[in-house]
Amino acid sequence: MTRTLSFHARLSWTLAAFLLVVIGALYFSVRLVTEAAVSRQAAERLDSGLRVFERLIDIRSRQLRDGVQVLVADFGFKEAVATGDTLTLQSAMANQAARINASEAMLIGLDGRVLASSLSNAVPGDTFRYAAELRDARGQGPTLLIVVLDQQAHLLVEAEVRAPLPIARVVMGFAMDEALAHELKELTGLDVSFLAKAEGNSEQLATTLKSEAHAELIDGWRRHEHANGIEELTLDGERYLNEDVVLSQGDGYSVIALAHSSLDDALAGFHQLDMRILLITLVGLIASLLGALMLARSLSGPVNALAQAAQRVGRGDYHTPIELDRDDELGSLAKALNQMQRGIAEREQLIAHNMLHDDVTGLPNRSLAAELLSRAVEAGRITAVLHIGIGNLDAVQDSGGSEGVDQALRELTQRLQAGLQPGDHLARMLSDEFLLIVSDTSADNAFSAAVAVQQALALPVRVAELEMRIEAHIGVAGYPDDAGSVDELLRRARIAMQDAAQMPDGLQLYQHGRDDAHQRQISLIRDLRHAANAGGLHLHFQPKVDLEHGRVYQAEALLRWNHPIYGMVSPGEFIPLAERTGSIQLLTAWVIEAVLRQLHIWNGRGLYMEVSLNISAEDLSSLTLEQRVTELLQRYVIPGDQLVFEITESAMMRDPERALTMLHRLRALGIRLSVDDFGTGFSSLAQLRRMPVQELKIDQSFIRELDDTCGDAVIVRSTIDMSHALGLKVVAEGVEHGETRDLLRAWGCDTLQGYFFSRPLPADAFEAWLKQQPHLAARPLKEPS
Repeated sequence: MTRTLSFHARLSWTLAAFLLVVIGALYFSVRLVTEAAVSRQAAERLDSGLRVFERLIDIRSRQLRDGVQVLVADFGFKEAVATGDTLTLQSAMANQAARINASEAMLIGLDGRVLASSLSNAVPGDTFRYAAELRDARGQGPTLLIVVLDQQAHLLVEAEVRAPLPIARVVMGFAMDEALAHELKELTGLDVSFLAKAEGNSEQLATTLKSEAHAELIDGWRRHEHANGIEELTLDGERYLNEDVVLSQGDGYSVIALAHSSLDDALAGFHQLDMRILLITLVGLIASLLGALMLARSLSGPVNALAQAAQRVGRGDYHTPIELDRDDELGSLAKALNQMQRGIAEREQLIAHNMLHDDVTGLPNRSLAAELLSRAVEAGRITAVLHIGIGNLDAVQDSGGSEGVDQALRELTQRLQAGLQPGDHLARMLSDEFLLIVSDTSADNAFSAAVAVQQALALPVRVAELEMRIEAHIGVAGYPDDAGSVDELLRRARIAMQDAAQMPDGLQLYQHGRDDAHQRQISLIRDLRHAANAGGLHLHFQPKVDLEHGRVYQAEALLRWNHPIYGMVSPGEFIPLAERTGSIQLLTAWVIEAVLRQLHIWNGRGLYMEVSLNISAEDLSSLTLEQRVTELLQRYVIPGDQLVFEITESAMMRDPERALTMLHRLRALGIRLSVDDFGTGFSSLAQLRRMPVQELKIDQSFIRELDDTCGDAVIVRSTIDMSHALGLKVVAEGVEHGETRDLLRAWGCDTLQGYFFSRPLPADAFEAWLKQQPHLAARPLKEPS
């Protein structure tokens, strides 16, 4: 009996010890797995929270950047900057800052000095503390900078004010304070801190943690002095996983963002589970080994499921539910994890939606519109864009306030959406601008859609018990006819919209050349009238070689323009602009006087030259050309036969009778006349015979690649024979090869001009070239008869 009891006792103790070891091992395994899973989950939540934080900062910075770009693009604001209207500047910046939720706004000069500011420590006239950092950030990409102002972290965005060159910089930003930290906590479920440190000041903390933990957090950060990944800290007796990110670090300052996930809170739900495991251990000791194994299995399975669920959440899978049909703590934890997954998914979806949609109308914003256009461009689909501008939202604002504007915009959105066809997209670009993307349609075909949109928007809207008409102007541009990229398409559609605002019907297709080239043309047209007084005009001379005598008797005067910004501008670019804008007569007058002045100098040196220059159609129609030339010939004591006026065929066709009269008057002064660019116009031989010309100049397009087998050879040879039959001398320009010279000499051409002999040279260089070409030397000054 004693042995039996002893055996049972030994067996009971053996079984109890075995079961205790198994249950104990299981208990500690579950505890370790749980803590590891919770730690991984906390770490993954930290990573997810930091991604959400970065997205929120990116959204806020984009909003600031878009707002600043709107401000610096405003013509009134530019004018206020240019004129130094401080009150208008401060008002405009304050209004725009309030509109985009910025807490500070500054205007900084190109030298870094503050011109206007809403900050107490940025006094107008002082150099802005971070002007150099802003300049460096602008050189590396988007001008976004996080700095320390008033011992607090601030996010700043900068944009240049151009008119059209940079004249100032607008800086706007917001404080990274406790309000932003709490907003991040609501989005991520994590505690967030911003640690700002400036040279000479103690660290300042903006955090969602309790005030008792502030000193310990700062002390922990000082021990590391830089971000060091995920670490565990004890703050106010509570364990936290912390992850640090350096937001900004510069000369004498740094800004650190810290995300905190409480391990104690995460493990709190497992305390009751620990007690339940101990109870199960006692029951297992009294029950059987099978019961203990079954109990262990019933516990280890759910824990593994929870651990796998935590891993899925860490990988970003928020949609696979945790299927754990239990009513105990593990079941509650599973439900909590499922709820957490749904919450994170909803918050990420909301963030993504807000990033790409307008909060008033619900329409896609500029970013999403650009993405939609990018897909169409990448697919190579023909796409038209209607840029719709609303011109009188200020009147709506005065009548119905901000709510009235929102109401009007929502009503306009409904009208526009009602007319959408399958595949079309509507977006809101700015406060008063919409974008309609019409798929598989060219800009010309989309013009009818613009008319329909204009009619839909023309109906009055009801705002604050008043009916108001909306003034809309629509610009249309298409891919690929008008633009080859998304940015170019959007820019050109907006240019067309701006042009539409000047049209009676408010509609305009994009006109090519209305962007950068147009701006360049505007600048050239503006400066062309003052080019002579500014010293930008110069004459170059290209020699003409007389084949009969082998001498240089003539030279052509060619105008050159050295623009103060664009440098040397091709005559092929500025001459048509001068002809189109009425400046050509100013240029011709300058050229005639400059040529006569140079001839006077050469005549004084015993060098007798005939110089040819071009006369435009506007010059021939001028009533004062003959008088001006007569006065200049007398002033510089130059005989008329030293001048050769080259007239194009097209110039004669504009007003043949008037031009012919002027040619006879010029010929009466002794000036020789030449038909320039012969063969490219449409004048008849009958008209050529009526003109009092002595010379015909074959266009270089027939000469440059001339040989005796090409089709141009027949034209050139026939032109030479015909001209000689009419008693005209023949000049061939564009001679670049010795073979071309030999052919033209064999065919009886009188004079050659081209790079084979010399490129156009300044007067001094031309004179030096003549001295270096003794076999081509010009004839001496004629003896007076």
